[in-house]
Amino acid sequence: MPPARAVDLPGPATRHLALVAAGVAALLLLTADRYGPHRDELYFVLAGGHPDWGYVDQPPLVPVLAHAWDAVTGGRLWLFRLPSALAAGAVAWLTGLLARRLGGGTGAQVLAAVMMGLAPVTLAVGHLVSTSTYDLLVQVALVLVVLRALEDPRWWWAAGLLLGVGLQVKSLPLLLAASLVVGLLVAGPRHPFRSVHLYAGGLVALALWAPNLLWQRAHGWPQLELAEAIAAGGSGTSTGLVELWATQPGLVGPPVGVVLVVVGAVRLARSPHLRDRRFLLVSWGVLAVVVTVTGGKAYYLAAAYAPLVGAGAVAVAAWVGRGRARVRRTALVAGTVLGAVVGAVLFLPVLPADRLAGTPVVAVNYDAGETVGWPAFVDAVEAGLDAAGPGAVVVTGNYGEAGAVARWLPEVPVHSGHNSLWDLGPPADDDATAVVVGWPAARVEDWCASTEQVALVDNGVGLDNDEQDRPVLVCRGPLGGWSDLWPRLRRLG
Repeated sequence: MPPARAVDLPGPATRHLALVAAGVAALLLLTADRYGPHRDELYFVLAGGHPDWGYVDQPPLVPVLAHAWDAVTGGRLWLFRLPSALAAGAVAWLTGLLARRLGGGTGAQVLAAVMMGLAPVTLAVGHLVSTSTYDLLVQVALVLVVLRALEDPRWWWAAGLLLGVGLQVKSLPLLLAASLVVGLLVAGPRHPFRSVHLYAGGLVALALWAPNLLWQRAHGWPQLELAEAIAAGGSGTSTGLVELWATQPGLVGPPVGVVLVVVGAVRLARSPHLRDRRFLLVSWGVLAVVVTVTGGKAYYLAAAYAPLVGAGAVAVAAWVGRGRARVRRTALVAGTVLGAVVGAVLFLPVLPADRLAGTPVVAVNYDAGETVGWPAFVDAVEAGLDAAGPGAVVVTGNYGEAGAVARWLPEVPVHSGHNSLWDLGPPADDDATAVVVGWPAARVEDWCASTEQVALVDNGVGLDNDEQDRPVLVCRGPLGGWSDLWPRLRRLG
C-alpha cells in the first residue's frame, strides 16, 4: 500500500493530549522537591560552569543549560526540574501523535499518551534534570518526524535539525537514527533514499554535531572509553545481560504497557495496512541487538518502545469498544491505575525519605537513593574542614560529592578526578591539606604523609546509598604534591 497521507489519518486529539501532558507534568512537579537533588544534577551545575564544546561523559548542552537555569531558579528544586516535567509531558503528547500516525483515533491517542506518560522510564527521567530526560524527548520526536517525512520529504530537514540538537544532548539518538535507516532499507519504504532532502537533513545533523565531534576527536574520544567502562559495570545503573532484558518490561510498565508493546509489535509485523510502517519494528530489533552486544544500559531502548505503544494502543482501543465494552474498559482502567501507582511509588519520591531503607525502592530504582542525604554529607565534610584548619581544600571520589560541596560550601575549593572534573586540575596549592572523601582509607594513606579520619558520612535515615558510611579523612603532606598525584585520581564511570 502507498504511505498513508495526512488527509487519510484520524484528526489529532489535541485537547485530550494536552490534558494528558499537563497531568503528567503536574504529577512530576507535585513530587519534584520531596527529597533532594540527584548527584548528576549537582554535577551538571558544577561542570556547566566551565562551558566547553564537550565533556568526557556527554555533549555540552545539558550541563551548560543546567548551570544557567540553576542560577535563574536560585536553587529551588521544583523550579529547577520544571523543564524536565514539561519534557515528560511532551513525550506523552508525542506518543499520542504516533498512535494517530499509525491509524489511531481519539481513544487510541489518549491511551498511548497515558501509558507512555506514566511509564516508569518517563517518570524516572522526568523527575530529574538529566541527559536522558531530553534524549527521550528528542528520540520520540525523531520517530514522529520520520513518519511525517515519509509523506513529505521536506521534513527530512526537520529530522536532521532534531537529530543534530539531540546529539548535543546525548549520543544515543545516533543509534536510533542508524536503526531507523536500517529498518527502512530492510523493510521499506525505500523511496526516501532517492530524495535529496534525506541527505540534506543528514548534513544538517552532522553540521550541528560537528563541534562536539571535533572536541571528542581532539581529546582522544573519551566517550568511547566511558562506554567501555559502563559496559564493564563502571556505573551505578550498569546492567548485565540478564538484568538488561529482565528490566525491559519495567520500562513501559506492566501490565497494560507491556500488553501494548506486544500487541503493537504483532500489529506492525502482520497488518497489511502498516506494511510501510514495519520498519519501526525492524528498527527496534536492530537497536536491541546493538544495546545487547555493546553492554548498554536498559533504558537505551526506551524511545524505541514509543511507536510500539502507539501501534498497540490502536488495536487495544478497538478491542475495548467491542463486545462487553464496559467490562473491557474497566479492566483497562484498573490495569492502568495499578501500573501507575506501582510506577509512582518506585520512581517518584512518594514515600517519606526515612522509610526508604525498609522498602525495595532503592533496589529497583538506584537513582532514588542518590537524591537522599546530601546535606548530611556536607555536614561531615564541614567537620573535616574544621579539623583540617584554614586553607584546606576538598578532594572527592565522585562528581556528585564535588557538586554537593560546590553547592552548599561555595567558598571552599573542591576537586575531583571523576570524569570531566579531572580536567579542571588539582588544587592550586600543591601541598595543600585536603579533606578527602569518597576514596578508601587505604588508598588515601598511600598519597599522604599523614591521614586522620575525622568523621563518617551518615545520611540519618539508615539508607545504604553510595555515600553512606564513607570515611572523611584529613590528608596532610601529599606525597610529591597534588600535581604529581593527580593522574592517579582520574577515573571514568
